[in-house]
Amino acid sequence: MTKSELIDAIAARADLTKARAEMVVNCVFDAMTSALQEGEGIEIRGFGSFTVRPYKPYAGRNPRTGNPVPVPAKRLPFFKVGKELKELVNNSLHREIQNQE
Repeated sequence: MTKSELIDAIAARADLTKARAEMVVNCVFDAMTSALQEGEGIEIRGFGSFTVRPYKPYAGRNPRTGNPVPVPAKRLPFFKVGKELKELVNNSLHREIQNQE
């Protein structure tokens, strides 16, 4: 699902204009981005949680030349799926696999 498809789905479900739905989606994404930039975690019950994980610097390798390349320390967002979403996705996939056989 793309961002525009998400906007369309929200507009249809909530009976909103696409412009209003886009504003809602952008506000949610902006709030989540700001929280992660500040090092805060985000927990959405039944869906999952977002955290920021720090990574130490290390010596990487240029795949083209094979030469070592220093990779600086960084902080990256990490998503951990919630139990309910995991079960929902797993059960729906299981049904599709059974139907294909």
